[in-house]
Amino acid sequence: MLSNQPSSPPRSVTAQSALRLLAVAVLTCVSIPSTCAVHGQIPAPPPADLAPLPDDPATIMAVVGQSPILWGDIQPKVDGRIQQVLKEQNLKLPPEQLAPARMNLARGALTQAIQTKMMSESFLLEQVGTQAASKRREVSEMMTSRARQMFFENELEGLKEKYGTEDLTELDAKLRETGTSLRARQREFTDMMLGHMYMRSKIEKDPTVTIAEINASYQQDIDTYRHPAKARWEQLSVLFANHSSREEVRKLIIEIGREVHFNEGWKETARKKSEEPFAADGGQHDWTSKGSLASKPIEEQVFSIPLNRMSEIIEDEQGLHIIRVQERKEAGVTPLAEVQEDIREQIKKEKVAASQTKMMQEMRKKVPVWSIYPDDVPGAKPLRPTSTATRPASDSDFR
Repeated sequence: MLSNQPSSPPRSVTAQSALRLLAVAVLTCVSIPSTCAVHGQIPAPPPADLAPLPDDPATIMAVVGQSPILWGDIQPKVDGRIQQVLKEQNLKLPPEQLAPARMNLARGALTQAIQTKMMSESFLLEQVGTQAASKRREVSEMMTSRARQMFFENELEGLKEKYGTEDLTELDAKLRETGTSLRARQREFTDMMLGHMYMRSKIEKDPTVTIAEINASYQQDIDTYRHPAKARWEQLSVLFANHSSREEVRKLIIEIGREVHFNEGWKETARKKSEEPFAADGGQHDWTSKGSLASKPIEEQVFSIPLNRMSEIIEDEQGLHIIRVQERKEAGVTPLAEVQEDIREQIKKEKVAASQTKMMQEMRKKVPVWSIYPDDVPGAKPLRPTSTATRPASDSDFR
């Protein structure tokens, strides 16, 4: 196990093992899965034709509607997360080994930023409709002002409490250690607040589900509610492989059976003398479906003999056995009444998911997106990286 104690020197590891460790640790924590590895897998190397990550924080990574997203908006999160993982795993890696993970993490963060910005832009568009650009600026400034007020009244107080300081300069410094800043958190809060307002107007969190819908779903998936017969029982066994002759095995199973019959110490006897895999558990076999037992002679008796009575001696290829069935349930179909609430919740989730899909489709029609990684966002157009420090983006940047 790798040490995570600060006093230990950074470990020397191979490039392959270091990259695998770092990529899994970083990428499984990203909330946008479209460009990141699934849990436990390393991401594919970025395609050779992908635009490299910029050095200038003022580089425009994407434009959503009329709002740019800069490398400086996401770079602190990317590098902050990488440094956090390096520290936790006590690793020191050269930049070339970090590059693939950094690229994938940056693409995931950019995708998330684009989606949040699309929702806030959609909300503003709904407020102004087809009115003039001046009206849009007016509404945008008003909503931004409200969001800023809410940030200082709610979010900021929570940050002060979390980081244990009332000093805004100290708070900003502590936030920068985690890959963000006070200003960045304020911008994110504004976009997220507007985005949540848009989502609330488009997605019903608790949609109505009728009895007719529940019944239709139940009938459609009726096979999933069918269940075979099942039983639970206790068992005593003496195995042929453990003894020199069949006569010895039969003698032992008879002795064990008599001991249980007269003393009624099934669990204790099983633990001491039974030889089957569940002996340590007192020979107790929990609910098992018909058709799943390897021993057909035992299964036949489990699903036929009277409850709570010792069976006759059962012989199969492994040895001799005695069982006692404690409980049995016949095959059948789970009644609708027992599963209707689960079905209701599933239908609700499906309705919410359908609303989200419809919302995303509407947003893509309303809000154009340009990105240096257009393949990561459906419908996005390619964007040539341009630094705002050099000049504003123009129409020629969108191709």
